[in-house]
Amino acid sequence: MTTYTFPKLTVRPAAKPKTIYTVANGDLRLTTNVKTWAKQQEVEAQFAAAARELGWDVQRAHGVNPATGHGFIDSQHRGMEVFRSIPKDAPLVVVEAVWQYSHHLLHGLRDHEGPILVVANFAGDFPGLVGLLNLTGSMTKMGTKHSALWSKDFTDDWAKAKLAEWLSTGEIIHDESHVRPLPKLPDSEEKKLGEALAAQLKNDKVIMAIFDEYCMGMYNALIDDELLNPTGIYKERLSQSALVAEMRTVTDAEAQAVKSWLDTKGFTFHIDDEGDEKECLTTAQVLEQMKMYVAAVRLSDDFGAELVGIQYQQGLKDMVPASDLVEGLLNNVDRPPVTSRDGSRVLYEGKALPHFNEVDEGVAVDLLVTNRIWTAMGMDPASTLHDVRWGDDWEGDFVWVLEISGSVPASHLGGYDKAYSMRQAYYFFPLGGGTLSGVSKPGEIIWSRVFIMNGALHVDLGRGTCIEMPADEVQRRLDSTNPEWPIMNAILHGVGRDQLMARHKANHLNVVYADDAATADKALIAKAAMFAAMGIQVHLCGDVLSNL
Repeated sequence: MTTYTFPKLTVRPAAKPKTIYTVANGDLRLTTNVKTWAKQQEVEAQFAAAARELGWDVQRAHGVNPATGHGFIDSQHRGMEVFRSIPKDAPLVVVEAVWQYSHHLLHGLRDHEGPILVVANFAGDFPGLVGLLNLTGSMTKMGTKHSALWSKDFTDDWAKAKLAEWLSTGEIIHDESHVRPLPKLPDSEEKKLGEALAAQLKNDKVIMAIFDEYCMGMYNALIDDELLNPTGIYKERLSQSALVAEMRTVTDAEAQAVKSWLDTKGFTFHIDDEGDEKECLTTAQVLEQMKMYVAAVRLSDDFGAELVGIQYQQGLKDMVPASDLVEGLLNNVDRPPVTSRDGSRVLYEGKALPHFNEVDEGVAVDLLVTNRIWTAMGMDPASTLHDVRWGDDWEGDFVWVLEISGSVPASHLGGYDKAYSMRQAYYFFPLGGGTLSGVSKPGEIIWSRVFIMNGALHVDLGRGTCIEMPADEVQRRLDSTNPEWPIMNAILHGVGRDQLMARHKANHLNVVYADDAATADKALIAKAAMFAAMGIQVHLCGDVLSNL
């Protein structure tokens, strides 16, 4: 008789009564986890105090790793180990004070049978709320029921009431009354334009070049081909190693020509070649970035791509300086010229080559739609993403701090002469490189987000205003976040702080300027019509097209 060895399943412990089990998801980068560990402990203590005040015990499901000196879950493998010790039906809370790689936890969250809550500190200095938005957006994509909660320190009445609601019912109901489905659009030239552009896209199709998919655990930012291709968009999957190889073919003279073009435009590089290159931006770092810019344009041209995304983070960050300055240049119509390798053609002449930062494919779809509509309407199509980073009250309004790591187009900042480049922080960007930074100009904006929910593509569309603030207030906001990064101080029309946090399905938000308020409404109609004709479900958010 043949004897087989059958596996033994891990036996999960039983849940303790009135006990919350907490986990702390972190970064993959050791330097980042070590730097942020003290803040994480502080936020966990604040949350635990709020829970205990309501009569619940809090049990941390994993300890500190003595080898690394922090208590974050820092890999998918570590996450699987931790979840084997968590009772399947227990109330589970993910406490976030920092950026986190969602895939470290998604396997356990997908199978968890108890109520799930994601909580974050609402603060600028450590991006817990950014991590929360990514994790909840990822769970929305995979259809996992969850709730979310955010607070400065979990002592305010609103946060305590919402926590009590979750503890008693297993869910939190937030106000999402600002969201409504797209109504029937009246016939107009803008509606016809959007539908015509969607028909052209589906008929002729387009390629987006993507240098390695799936950045920093952003599962929500990955769109399967089965959802993407029916819109007319197809991926050209490339390796970041190809980008490095192409950089090696770009001459020093070509790199210097790009930098000289920026110097002539009045762009400021905060270079210190005499300082520590771990802390200072150097000429060598910048010239490597210029080579990356030329390489990205040439490779995009090789494959006939209309937009491009560079992952950068894992792998490439250990090979070359930051990609952010490159990305900002690509998103601008007015940018340093790049010729074909034989010098016979100027590539993408007079056009932006939209770049979707961190290879966020929801951003990619949005950038393509925006670029085509704004170009057809004769407006500047320069568009970008920002992190929903933080915000604070200002003169009776809640003003969001929207930031990204230095990759906004110069036209958003008022031109190259109002923009500057500072060294990226070592613990994120070990080989340095500069930003494309500044303060976003005042004006009317349209904000949006393409995301996956219930197995389909959706998009939220809203209106906003980027406001001008006193220099000292802008600096306070920069100092409260990342002062080397570009900033947009924005009021989102008819959308409160907690409404956006409750609804938004990503850490990223797309923004583009319109010439004025009336033009913004027309462009938004065209954008909504194009999305709808592409088969994407459109939602209007806040005070937008209220006459419809």
